[in-house]
Amino acid sequence: MSISKSKSLRVAVLADSDTRWKWGALTAARVAGCEEPDGFLLRGRATPTARQLREVGVRAASLREVTANGFVRAMGETEYDVVVLALVGGGVQALVHGLRYAWQEAAKRPVLVTGYVGVVYEKLADGLLLRHGADVVLANSRDDAERFRAVYEGVGADSASVVECALPFLQGEPATGKTEGPVVFAVQPSVPERRADRLYLLRRAAQHARLHPGREVLVKLRSRPGEHTTHIEEQPYQKLARSIELPPNCRLEYGHMGTILDTASLLVTVSSTAALEALHRGVPTAVLTDLGIREALGNHAFLGSGCLTSWDALDAGHLPKADPAWAARQGVASDRPYESAFDAARARIAALLARPQLPPLAPYYTLATAPGYLPGILARHHLAPDGSPLPGAPSDTRPPGPLKQVVRQAARGAYRHGVQRVAPVIRRMGEL
Repeated sequence: MSISKSKSLRVAVLADSDTRWKWGALTAARVAGCEEPDGFLLRGRATPTARQLREVGVRAASLREVTANGFVRAMGETEYDVVVLALVGGGVQALVHGLRYAWQEAAKRPVLVTGYVGVVYEKLADGLLLRHGADVVLANSRDDAERFRAVYEGVGADSASVVECALPFLQGEPATGKTEGPVVFAVQPSVPERRADRLYLLRRAAQHARLHPGREVLVKLRSRPGEHTTHIEEQPYQKLARSIELPPNCRLEYGHMGTILDTASLLVTVSSTAALEALHRGVPTAVLTDLGIREALGNHAFLGSGCLTSWDALDAGHLPKADPAWAARQGVASDRPYESAFDAARARIAALLARPQLPPLAPYYTLATAPGYLPGILARHHLAPDGSPLPGAPSDTRPPGPLKQVVRQAARGAYRHGVQRVAPVIRRMGEL
């Protein structure tokens, strides 16, 4: 059995943010041939808005917001061939246990797929072990696949689920030496964290524009005020931009990253996954060292890439050139056709689907291996230690009424206010 675009598989994708919805839906297309999966958005602080979903530009056959228990219930009511969990590690682990409980009596269950949305530069062991138990754990590069297997084997867990592929959104035609296109500074919600550092980067982008008046500099934003992404943004660049004067050729920009990269002559970032998108297209890519090369910034993941540089060098006309061997190990700019990067994942899914029955999901974390850790992760999603729903768990059986929607929006607004206004003040007071 093989998976192709002509093979119609029913796929469900559960995501907890705009970026992960993009990864999950495109993963469904790449590895299961499903262009329009059934979409589910996990209710939480980062649940994407309609605008964010439009900007992602990925279609779904259907799309609705659910709780963890609501998703588990939906998976018991509709037969799917493949289920993709595009969530943070704790969410994946909770759903693995919840689905394990729900599918224990099922004659045949779907293949469960998960992975990472971008560069894995922190919490390697924690994030991986929280994803263990899925049938397929996608690694976005050869380097990641080797690291993932080493973690699983290091604790005596089965590593057969780890499958090398590539990021599913590395699209677009290779660049052809464009020199007139805009310089794109791809910002990140949480890196760097300090207000002073973010202001510094914004000022340097503006300075680059002033030094090159014939060049357009785009500060590519992730979200509009009031929206959340995968990571919390305490100091939005939109707010910081009010305190400085941007030159006419430097502006804040929204939109689909792929569309923006279509015309870019240079991509500048601290450590965004956008760097890999740019490298795949052959766009010169600069990973900034101005704030140091540090694990907290994530730019250490680009050691050996040839992309590490500073604003000073860029101001002077330097264009970084990526090391081909490094790029190939990261799953970009390789000498093989892009679509072939997903062959191994397609083959594993096809082999699992061909089995008469799949064994129960078997995560590494259980009450025997992590009795002081697992129950808390499950409880956050209203699941008992055995994966069953806790009494009083939120229900998805009826859509929320107008009053509940207002209360929910108010709660999210209060959370955003606390993150973006109260928390920074408290942090500054603590530094006095």
